[in-house]
Amino acid sequence: MIVVHHLENSRSQRVLWLLEELGLPYEVKRYERDRQTMLAPPELKRVHPLGKSPVIVDRDITVAETGAIVEYLLDTYDSDGRLRPPAGSEARRRFTYWLHFAEGSAMPPLLMKLVFDKVRSAPVPFFIKPIVKGIADKVTGSFIAPNIAAQQAFMEAELSARPWFAGEGFSAADVMMSFPLEAAAARAGLDARFPKLQDWLKRVHARPAYGRALERGGPYSIIG
Repeated sequence: MIVVHHLENSRSQRVLWLLEELGLPYEVKRYERDRQTMLAPPELKRVHPLGKSPVIVDRDITVAETGAIVEYLLDTYDSDGRLRPPAGSEARRRFTYWLHFAEGSAMPPLLMKLVFDKVRSAPVPFFIKPIVKGIADKVTGSFIAPNIAAQQAFMEAELSARPWFAGEGFSAADVMMSFPLEAAAARAGLDARFPKLQDWLKRVHARPAYGRALERGGPYSIIG
């Protein structure tokens, strides 16, 4: 039985979803965030030294990092290639690109936006508040916002050419892309200006396996 060490409101929701798409049995061990810091609890360090989620344990194999977990599950359990295009195909090259784009390119500016939004609103002495706000606004305006806008325009154009990120069929690349696009819709301006991305999110959220994963994973406030 695969055990998923699952942190609420986190990237690990995608692992539950992929397991549901694959039709695999699994056990969920839930962890709640610290209500003051919103960080993962120290108990996760007993599973992995960095104390991060997701982590899966499959028999005697422990795998961390969402992308690595996705590849492991596909290599081990997706023998008929339902969720990964054939090797050597153009769709497979797009699949690999988007699988890594999700964390390598899409998430960093979204995380930076979250951090600098918190810096902007952090309690500081009144006389340095304008300085802190000015720095946060400068970084956001000159680097973070332009990168997010460019990425959203790029992704919108890609989905104008095909219904799913890898091509004509749904794949695990779409699973990987769900978290950054949900985060962008929640707090980074992914709105009606991007109808293809919004339609993609609606189709993702309508998948039965996605709904089953939400039931197993518990609260996921990034989408609600």
